[in-house]
Amino acid sequence: MHIGVLGLCVSANLATAQGISPDDYIPTNPDQARIGQLLFYDKILSGNKNISCGTCHHHDHAGTDGLSLGIGEGGVGVGPERTAGTGPDAIRKRIPRNAPSLWNLGHNDIDVLFHDGRLSRSDIYGNGYDSPAEEWLPPGLENLVAAQALFPLIAQFEMAGNPRENEIAGATHDRIDKAWPIIAKRVRTIPAYGAMFVQAFDHIEEPADVSIVEIGNAIGAFIISEWQSYDSPYDKWLSGRPLPAPAERGRQLFFNNRCASCHAGNLFTDQSFHALGLPAFGPGRTRQWDQISRDLGRMAETNLVEDAYKFRTPSLRNVALTAPYGHNGAYPTLTAMIRHHADPHAARTAWTSDQASLPPAPWLAAADFAIRQDTREMARQTQAITMRPIALTEAEIADLVAFLHALTGETALTRPLGRPASVPSGLPVD
Repeated sequence: MHIGVLGLCVSANLATAQGISPDDYIPTNPDQARIGQLLFYDKILSGNKNISCGTCHHHDHAGTDGLSLGIGEGGVGVGPERTAGTGPDAIRKRIPRNAPSLWNLGHNDIDVLFHDGRLSRSDIYGNGYDSPAEEWLPPGLENLVAAQALFPLIAQFEMAGNPRENEIAGATHDRIDKAWPIIAKRVRTIPAYGAMFVQAFDHIEEPADVSIVEIGNAIGAFIISEWQSYDSPYDKWLSGRPLPAPAERGRQLFFNNRCASCHAGNLFTDQSFHALGLPAFGPGRTRQWDQISRDLGRMAETNLVEDAYKFRTPSLRNVALTAPYGHNGAYPTLTAMIRHHADPHAARTAWTSDQASLPPAPWLAAADFAIRQDTREMARQTQAITMRPIALTEAEIADLVAFLHALTGETALTRPLGRPASVPSGLPVD
């Protein structure tokens, strides 16, 4: 949770009080969403056919993986029990950031995605989006969620694999868009998929017409329709049902202090970027000419010094289901995360590495916390923090936690489609 400036945020309170309805989401085609459900769990989309979108955004873990930093290509298993693999298939790097939640990404108000905001709606490249693919992102992607779905497929340590291991990884290293046609061919030449695309998309007359655009739109339709949530106790409170006493006290604290300044509106996010000073660890997300294992957050996209170490405010809906917390999963509990917001400097000093959920990978151990030995980098990150401490008692923290639990949808763990038992490729489903 990010807490911004002090004071009552009346406008945020009023915006939140409007609530959410099914009409607030991008419309989807059920047949396309069904294809997307299968693709979401089909490892055919990965370079070495050993990982799917669902591996790190699994239904059993509320659309996340329960890890601080994900175990991508080469790992084994699902969720907190996922291991880093063995032998030549073992991972070469941890995923630099925490697997983001999928809840309500299809809401009409969403206009930027990823922790650093590297995907947003824009006409800058003539394809509707400002993205890492720039002008090479193909036209025809129907929404941000569809566009977002394409990027993990070509990320080396997430799903693509390493160069010389497979044709997808090799093509991606030639140019960012070169692997997408290869992935599309893999999918459309599976007869069951080909037939479903012809049936679900009016402009697809034969399987050969299927491109990465239809694949992205199908996955987007699934994510948008599958991960909607607006039936929490808080939503019931908006309709007149009282909250339990601790949650009600927490609600008043939340809206009458500075929490709602950044966690604003129906989705409890301002979709902006803030420097919280979370304890640093992991491989970082290095930029060209900057090989330090750090993560500059928004600055990596804007190249503006004032954006250093800032990350996108996450939505708080179903936040109690999606631990650990922060862009790098630094804190295992909501209580710990709130304490950090209340006094980030003290929390950084008190943080210990055992709070990070990192499956053992002895060959990476030397690098996992190396950045913390760089005293100058730690000082830069500390200096970037703009939040002032706020005094919270243990009772008040407990009440805030109770309110955050009241943002959990009553049907959050019962999704419309869920995890499929099998997929058309015949590959195993995690």
